[in-house]
Amino acid sequence: MKTINKAVLAYSGGLDTSIILKWLQDHYGCEVVTFTADIGQGEEVEPAREKAKTLGVKEIYIEDLREEFVRDFVFPMFRANTLYEGEYLLGTSIARPLIARHLVRIAEDTGADAISHGATGKGNDQVRFELNAYALNPHIHIIAPWREWDLNSRERLVAYAKEHGIPVETRKDGGADYSMDANMLHISYEGGELEDPWVAPDEAMWRWTASPQEAPDTPESIELTFAGGDPVAINGESLSPAQMLEALNQLGARHGIGRIDLVENRYVGMKNRGCYETPGGTILLKAHRAIESITLDREVAHLKDELMPRYASLIYNGYWFAPERQLLQGMIDESQRAVNGLVRLELYKGGVMVTGRSSATDSLFDESVVTFEDDQGAYDQADADGFIKLNALRLRIAGRKGRTQT
Repeated sequence: MKTINKAVLAYSGGLDTSIILKWLQDHYGCEVVTFTADIGQGEEVEPAREKAKTLGVKEIYIEDLREEFVRDFVFPMFRANTLYEGEYLLGTSIARPLIARHLVRIAEDTGADAISHGATGKGNDQVRFELNAYALNPHIHIIAPWREWDLNSRERLVAYAKEHGIPVETRKDGGADYSMDANMLHISYEGGELEDPWVAPDEAMWRWTASPQEAPDTPESIELTFAGGDPVAINGESLSPAQMLEALNQLGARHGIGRIDLVENRYVGMKNRGCYETPGGTILLKAHRAIESITLDREVAHLKDELMPRYASLIYNGYWFAPERQLLQGMIDESQRAVNGLVRLELYKGGVMVTGRSSATDSLFDESVVTFEDDQGAYDQADADGFIKLNALRLRIAGRKGRTQT
């Protein structure tokens, strides 16, 4: 076992990382530096400081990264209209490179020998943390306790915590709570009864959003202003990136928007069932596609849609700092220079409907061409005859050769 004098732990103060802190001290005999990132998880982060102190931690980092998270990670991802496997808005995935960036930085600042995380040996997060960390520091040593210890169930973790006097929150029935991850973009739920993909999630599980059935009976109309592909104002009020996502979350949660129940394919090879609440992101995706619909060239828009699944997989699998993701990001960002304008949306009982889109400076929508009324010669309909015949040429040849299947 490599000698470790000091390790930086990604520390939430929750079940897994509280146990890991104690385990690192006992198993490696090392000093532990804790790093707690405030990325809008909706819970106080300061209690993590007190928990760390009770376990003898002297160097405690608690940092507000909300603006950095949304500005440098969430917004760039949404410029690509990113969905993994057509459904998942990547709320957990996109936070991992940010945390890895700061783990590596703090390790360098404190002279630590290693970094450590609480991701399990079955999940994606171990891959995301470590690939991103290695990209930033090829020589970093990483301790992944779930791949070393024998505490391989949440029940054993609870027992270990009780044995060492570490307080943990459990359900009323005494079992471990759902495995949850939260940040400004989403909250996720895994484990427990969700491990059976046929069992419907308990309504009491959802923490952020109103039930669509119980959401307001009156639709709410909002207007989002975009500049360079990013939302910059709601109903004319300018907001910072973090303020914007928080405001969209509040709007979406009130109207029951953003719940999803899916089975996804993990990078490590297994299928996993998870439930997610992403209220603000669901609104943002709908609005961004709407403003792109009038400002992007057709082939540019189609090319982005073709590349998006690859881009989504790179984020999901932990390649945020990889050269291919950065190359794609450059192309995506270049496409967004003309994505400026206003989108009007209606929020109602779990749904988001676009009711208007406009761009005073960059719209490619030409009313004089598309009108069903007299277009004053802007479009010669007779041109379509040759266009159709040219595109039908190969089909007609195949038909004459008897190759067309009916």
